Amino acid sequence: MLHPPRPFTTVVLAVSLDGKIADLQRSPARFGSAADKHHLEAQIAKADAVLFGAGTLRAYGTTLRISHLELLQQRQAQNKPPQPIHVVCSASGNINPEMTFFRQAIPRWLLTTEIGAQQWADQDGFERIIQAEDASGLVDWLAAFQTLATLGCDRIAALGGGELIASLLTVDCIDEFWVTICPLVLGGRTAPTLVEGAGFLEAIAPRLELIEAQTIDQEVFLHYRIIRHSFP
Repeated sequence: MLHPPRPFTTVVLAVSLDGKIADLQRSPARFGSAADKHHLEAQIAKADAVLFGAGTLRAYGTTLRISHLELLQQRQAQNKPPQPIHVVCSASGNINPEMTFFRQAIPRWLLTTEIGAQQWADQDGFERIIQAEDASGLVDWLAAFQTLATLGCDRIAALGGGELIASLLTVDCIDEFWVTICPLVLGGRTAPTLVEGAGFLEAIAPRLELIEAQTIDQEVFLHYRIIRHSFP
């Protein structure tokens, strides 16, 4: 069965050795090295849009802008704007407009539902509001990604959190992972992981193929591709 076109999507996240993306207090994760931050910026520079959940935005209050001259020149050579579109995903639209994020020099979009769109109807924090809602009142990810494709977003970097990644995996909207394994153990039953949500049974869990592995100092950078099987 042919699927409508959607953006090529790469998940880019740093995790602790035990797979946590933040500690038990869900503090902003700053355990990645300078090499990891540069790697993240390089992946963002390849994207037309970066996608992240409202929880991730609330934790940091800002997003990562491209600042390295080489990456800015690379985008210019490809006739791309200096910064990709930063897309916040929030079904409720409950986002504090006083956050520093809204003063950063970046294009901002909101991906939400009817309720979330109403939250921002009289505010100008976002240049575009994409409304995609399923029958249960949650974000319809397939419809949302098809809309993003029609708006020129051919490549997406998904930056978390775990609930967003789980939602995208569930509807088969992820193509590859770049995961940095950082040398610490966070533990904690409530500490968020790379993929949250309801989880997958082993028999139907997404399978990955390792494309690349690289060690820089104490961190391991892993590049995986989602394995898809075609059927006649």
